[in-house]
Amino acid sequence: MKPRLSKSVIQFREQADDAYPDRDRRSDGTWADARHATQKSDHNPCPNTGYVRAFDLDASLDGKNATAHYLADQIRINAKSSKRIAYVIFNKRIASKRTLWRWVKYRGTNPHISHIHISFTKAGDEDRSFFQIPLLGGKS
Repeated sequence: MKPRLSKSVIQFREQADDAYPDRDRRSDGTWADARHATQKSDHNPCPNTGYVRAFDLDASLDGKNATAHYLADQIRINAKSSKRIAYVIFNKRIASKRTLWRWVKYRGTNPHISHIHISFTKAGDEDRSFFQIPLLGGKS
């Protein structure tokens, strides 16, 4: 299966680019780097479908990491109803369906301080609908 980005990853990244056109993109990422390639990661293509279901969004959205805290929280809130977001990690915290979308301490090796990590579900593979996230142009 040929590797490709989930349509939800593409949509999310486009909304971030539109909302923050001058943002720093140094920590942005979709495809697995060498470090991810040997680990279980949504940055690696799914063996069955080829979809990559992860996006790292640099925390310097408008020159202030404070905005990233608000955005991470809006992503978490949107995920409760969107069914396309599997989990969000930012600033040593993770939220997922498993945590009832509450922030809990993240114990992974990367604290995700320089970027927001968003993993998407299989439901997002073919779903390129607009994310209703206020800081990304969506309705509140």
